[in-house]
Amino acid sequence: MTPVSRLLALLLLVATPALAGESPFAPGHELISIWPGAAPGGEHATAKEEVVERAKGPADLRDRIVKGVTRPTLTVFRPQHPNGLALLMAPGGGYAWVVMDKEGYETAERLAASGVTVFVMTYRLPQEGWAAGPDAPLQDAQRALRLIRYRAAEFAVDPHRVGVIGFSAGGHVAGMLTLAFDRPVYAPLDAADQVSARPDVSILVYPVATMDAAFAHQGSRRNLLGEAPASDQVRAYSLEALARPDAPPVMLVHALDDASVPPENSLGLLAALRAAKVPVEAHFFQEGAHGFGLRFAVGKPVAAWPDLVLAWLKRGGLLD
Repeated sequence: MTPVSRLLALLLLVATPALAGESPFAPGHELISIWPGAAPGGEHATAKEEVVERAKGPADLRDRIVKGVTRPTLTVFRPQHPNGLALLMAPGGGYAWVVMDKEGYETAERLAASGVTVFVMTYRLPQEGWAAGPDAPLQDAQRALRLIRYRAAEFAVDPHRVGVIGFSAGGHVAGMLTLAFDRPVYAPLDAADQVSARPDVSILVYPVATMDAAFAHQGSRRNLLGEAPASDQVRAYSLEALARPDAPPVMLVHALDDASVPPENSLGLLAALRAAKVPVEAHFFQEGAHGFGLRFAVGKPVAAWPDLVLAWLKRGGLLD
């Protein structure tokens, strides 16, 4: 290989995100690396990636979490009949880990059955030494959405119908992407980084929204900002403080008996979005607790939430 050929090969490697092939955790689904090489700012990162199964026995539903994410990925759930809508999905985990089955793969399969192409994301955790600190998850989310939009044709996706959905702390990741999509948190790497990271729609399910100590999920707040964050940091990562008129339409889903992430997280964000004149719909259920996803919603009124989301997307012209 000539020096010029080697240079071209190196440029191609840097510019093209690696396909990791089939997901080892979701057989039959593609696994894509969000970053073309190592994730940025990892020189002093302490993360050691590990997948842990929390199910107690073979009769239990799978309940895998990813700790110490070092290589953020997207697991692609392609529908049999794609309708052009894509959703980047951010599972929760209190910024301590990423919950893959309960708040990832199960809901991805449900949405894919309705024609949505879903990209389940693992994202880096801010307390593990990444140079960007609390912006590390936002780096991953911005890059992921840009990548989906840039490669939309490969996935039979409309680049103008690329949204985000997040659960719990993943709702904070999704909310930051929704309201800080243009925050300059990493240096552009390639052509994918020239497209917008603004989602076309945002769905936040029992989201961690505020960093105000009165209503914050304390574990997420501590893992994101540390033990005693300054007031300007609290404001910079509180979604209600970031509401802006050019945000995409937002849907909020929350149970009023949520003892982990108080419903005031969604109520405060709802008020802020309305004040900013952002199109918003909200559904609050009397019971459902926290982390209901699909499996813990069965038999309860909160089980209606996926159908409510799909109906809202249809009314907005985002879903056929």
